[in-house]
Amino acid sequence: MSTPTPSTFAADTGAQLRSLYEPQGGTGQIFSSKVSDYAASRPDYPAALFEALRVACHLKPGAMVADVGAGTGLLTQGLLAQGYTVTAVEPSDSMRAAADHTLAARFAGYRSASGTAEHLPLPDASADLITAAQAFHWFDIAAARAEFLRVLKPQGQVALIWNDRVLTDPLHVALDVIFAQYGGAKRGALLAHEERGQVPAFFGSCTPQELTWPHEHRLNEEGLLSLVFSRSYMPVRDSEPGRQASQVVRDVYHRLAHKDGLDVRYTTVAIVGRPQ
Repeated sequence: MSTPTPSTFAADTGAQLRSLYEPQGGTGQIFSSKVSDYAASRPDYPAALFEALRVACHLKPGAMVADVGAGTGLLTQGLLAQGYTVTAVEPSDSMRAAADHTLAARFAGYRSASGTAEHLPLPDASADLITAAQAFHWFDIAAARAEFLRVLKPQGQVALIWNDRVLTDPLHVALDVIFAQYGGAKRGALLAHEERGQVPAFFGSCTPQELTWPHEHRLNEEGLLSLVFSRSYMPVRDSEPGRQASQVVRDVYHRLAHKDGLDVRYTTVAIVGRPQ
């Protein structure tokens, strides 16, 4: 990988994606109306991820971690459980409040702050690790890269993390039909902005380590509805398209679920390194 130049970032499909959400208040408001659905349905992260981060990033208890785009704190909680001091950086007040409610009383090392990848509310050279789970596609890559390098300690690293849906699984095949029908222009822009496409530009001359693990969680019927409506591009539930989509989701659940619920399969991906 070569060191990025300004032209590397010129074709920023992320800017096109972000612009579609400006009428709703921009990236800080994207999930404000979806907090309960997000918290009820999004998957956590496997134990193997946290062990791999500990080893790859040479983390010790008390290590300073910034979890950027922390949302309701799904990844933050796993990091706190390792004994790290974690600042959950999240632009949405309602998402951040949900994380505070879940984590503040349980973990002495928990902090939260309003901020974005491009404007981190953290001192220079203060973080041993910066994580971003399910958030990289919202970043202005050039600005985020510069800001991460400002905040990282000299040996600090970045972990970009995803729970990728297993797209060949019958459930995810059915969900993609629903997303295509009801997701509109915002889903189209998200698909056009392939969220791994700018990873090389972000890391520059560093060749990051890529790690994967199988992962899954189980949802009931209401949980599957929450999973679908937690997507940024899906209509609100009480709109006419939302009511139509709800019925289709219920039909999918009853077709595919077993007596204990529905297993939702993912592949967890971590790309770890230090931008150069």
